[in-house]
Amino acid sequence: MTLDEKVDQLLQLATFFYEGSYIDGEITGPMEDLGINQQTIHNSGSVLGGSGASEVKSIQDAHLKTNRLNIPLLIMADIVHGFKTIFPVPLAIGSSFDLDLAKKSAEIAALEASVSGVHVTFAPMVDLVRDPRWGRVMESTGEDPFLNAEFAKVFVQGFQGDDLTADKHRVAACVKHFAAYGAPEGGRDYNTVDMSERQLREMYLPAYKAALEVGCEMVMTAFNTVDGVPATGNKKLMRDLLRDEWGFNGVIISDWGAVKELIPHGIAKDKKEAAKKALEAGVDIEMMTSCYSGHLVELVEEGQVDVALIDEAVLRILELKQKLGLFENPYRGANEQLEKDVIYSEEHLQVAYELATKSTVLLKNEQVLPLQKDQKVALVGPFANNTDILGPWSWQGSREKAINLQQGLETKLAASELSVAPIAEIEKVTAEELAQAIEISKEADVIIVALGEASEMSGEAGSLANIQLPQAQLELVSFLKKLNKPMVTVLFNGRPLDLHGVIDEADAVLEAWFPGSQGGLAIADLLYGVKNPSGKLSMSFPYHVGQVPVYYNHFNTGRPQGAPDAQVRYVSQYLDIPNEPLFPFGYGLSYTNFDYSNVKLSSPELDVNGHLTVNVTVTNSGQVEGEEVVQLYIRDLVGETVRPMKELKAFERINLMPNESKTVSFKIDEKMLRYHHTDLSFTSDAGEFEVFVGTNSQQVVSHIFTLKK
Repeated sequence: MTLDEKVDQLLQLATFFYEGSYIDGEITGPMEDLGINQQTIHNSGSVLGGSGASEVKSIQDAHLKTNRLNIPLLIMADIVHGFKTIFPVPLAIGSSFDLDLAKKSAEIAALEASVSGVHVTFAPMVDLVRDPRWGRVMESTGEDPFLNAEFAKVFVQGFQGDDLTADKHRVAACVKHFAAYGAPEGGRDYNTVDMSERQLREMYLPAYKAALEVGCEMVMTAFNTVDGVPATGNKKLMRDLLRDEWGFNGVIISDWGAVKELIPHGIAKDKKEAAKKALEAGVDIEMMTSCYSGHLVELVEEGQVDVALIDEAVLRILELKQKLGLFENPYRGANEQLEKDVIYSEEHLQVAYELATKSTVLLKNEQVLPLQKDQKVALVGPFANNTDILGPWSWQGSREKAINLQQGLETKLAASELSVAPIAEIEKVTAEELAQAIEISKEADVIIVALGEASEMSGEAGSLANIQLPQAQLELVSFLKKLNKPMVTVLFNGRPLDLHGVIDEADAVLEAWFPGSQGGLAIADLLYGVKNPSGKLSMSFPYHVGQVPVYYNHFNTGRPQGAPDAQVRYVSQYLDIPNEPLFPFGYGLSYTNFDYSNVKLSSPELDVNGHLTVNVTVTNSGQVEGEEVVQLYIRDLVGETVRPMKELKAFERINLMPNESKTVSFKIDEKMLRYHHTDLSFTSDAGEFEVFVGTNSQQVVSHIFTLKK
């Protein structure tokens, strides 16, 4: 390869730059903006996008005719929670605590994407999140490093399978965003991240590492700074930690435009310096800017960049293409007939339905749910028949094919029993709409109010300072409350909300998130008890935005509120609101009751080379079958550094019939007690630990054990 060909192999462009793309439009303007020419496109290495097998084949065909060495393109896309069959958003999937279903959703997404011509997905996003103002919390599985790591592993395994080379219906995974993108100051997207290295390693890095340990092929850089240096130009982060310490030898790609953004960040004076710093940091592929193609050749000729850095980046890209079998078959899994057969198949839709039922969280129920079929229902609100239920990053999904709430309820009720008063806008209720809602509600036995955010209100660049529902929706709830009818609120949203004005008004609240293609059917079955809610929050809901960030695994402080010797005022507290969130991590109700009893340790002592067992008996003391997520937490009572009040270490989802009991056992070993000390060594301390078992992070039973060393 010539030096020009090598450099251009590091460039990723969107589909509309390529001959054969189905996107209409003149590309002269974009080419000029990037400062590239047609030959650069002919030499480029990868494509962002691709809407189907036919288009991808067309682009690949045209490219191979113009690329001197017949090197095929890598086709990459954001397949985050489904390709065309859309699953609940990842924050909802996290709330399912169901690793098997999560893995299955990634397998289905990989199949639908691969037959449509995609080779690589920009997923999973494993950023730990604690601030619901940040719109991209919907793309994470929550606030806990252990839970995020568990989901990271199964998502990668689902996307890639056991043999990426042999199985052309899998896609390479790209874990993102490395690193700590989920902790922007003020919850504002792309904003500064600043934390200690110990905090970074303790909370934010485990999920990335877990993804790589199961073979994730690619890593995407974050937009933010890490210790004062933007991730995309951060040599310590990419070379020292990711490459040298962790041994990652796969492809690193920038996020969209992130190489050029080193200039406004203030660590590069121009595109030439940005190219030098990004390459030296270890970024192999530059997405949608042309710092590499415009300046790397010049930098090599001037002796400022060692050509070996370019060679190793190109080699990694070519090795991934070889692993995917693209040199033998540049179309890989692209198949127009299979597209028709597998996309939106009954099997895929059934998994989307199951995951939606298990991701939905029952937050409140004052003996209103489940509904009875002889009740006359009024369905009102902006999500009564709104198909905007797929959520962000569902660009290939069809809203027209999504089952909305009205359609779901129509499978349960005769037309005479269901009256609907939709609201056309998310942030406005007209006088006519309000009058209609009140009119049909007066005649109903129960009111279902479907509220929430439009999908563009969360996701990338979807940061909000006010995380309450729009005022018009709160006023609608207030008017309906005056009718003194049982009122059920169903929420469609991508972030934890401040639910004042809803939680205190409604008799029942069901958090449906953005539930995906089968959302309306799943919610209807939950409302009528065909399915029993079993979701548990993977991210705390704040009592007020002023608490943010609020999360369960916090430190105690030297003046904790509620301590035996605490003073009235001089403790760590708010004077106007509680310290605790409105709903904690792990919280979620059911239509039945689960009683915890006989929590026992096999031994009060844990040997450093052994393990002890925690047993707990869980009984379904209600009248209906239900699933419970049994959660185990541990606290290190005295550490070299301050330790969290609780840390999730294990969980198990169990199904129980009425009056059935089951003993759940968890094994604890010394490895579960390790943490990063002040010297960043990862080890444990001898001494006392408290183990908690319960239905959420607050409602627990605890025992003490001692680690002997």
